[in-house]
Amino acid sequence: MTSSSRHHKPTYIDDRFPGPDPYAPLADLPALKVTSDTFNDGERIPEEQLGGNDVSPQLSWEKGPEGTETYAVTCFDPDAPTASGYWHWAVFNIPADVTSLKLGAGHKDNLLSLPDGTVVLRGDSGIRGYYGPQPPEGHGPHRYLFAVHAVGETLDIDDRSTPTVLGFNLNFKATARGILWGWAEN
Repeated sequence: MTSSSRHHKPTYIDDRFPGPDPYAPLADLPALKVTSDTFNDGERIPEEQLGGNDVSPQLSWEKGPEGTETYAVTCFDPDAPTASGYWHWAVFNIPADVTSLKLGAGHKDNLLSLPDGTVVLRGDSGIRGYYGPQPPEGHGPHRYLFAVHAVGETLDIDDRSTPTVLGFNLNFKATARGILWGWAEN
């Protein structure tokens, strides 16, 4: 595990995108390396992962710090034309021995393939599962931040809660964070 990258500009901060860095005001955490076989950090997100197809990308991450009990994976669009961004995916209580999710693991019809104990929340689309990027036509490019948080406990969050509630808990209970990002434009 590497030290926090707070002291240098994250790669997802770019003048092409209108939204803020949603992680700037949050707890400064050690970094986890997150990768994907589906796309590379900072690349355009493939058609299969976009809205309407809703196939979650393959994600892998390095093992969290000693004491990690669970992981949370989220996908957030800070460039959505709202005052609060847009949550595309939120899962948590992924067991500590799991350090990857296969292609399509977040599809709303495939959630039983997630590891036992994993909790899936409804995103801003209203569905329980991954909702692919679908920025409004002509609004410009949007970033999609796939964050993985290591957590030193099993989170006690109701499955009817919002991803914002999960994010609030992660700010206080996560022990490491990694972000892989891609972008899309219509």
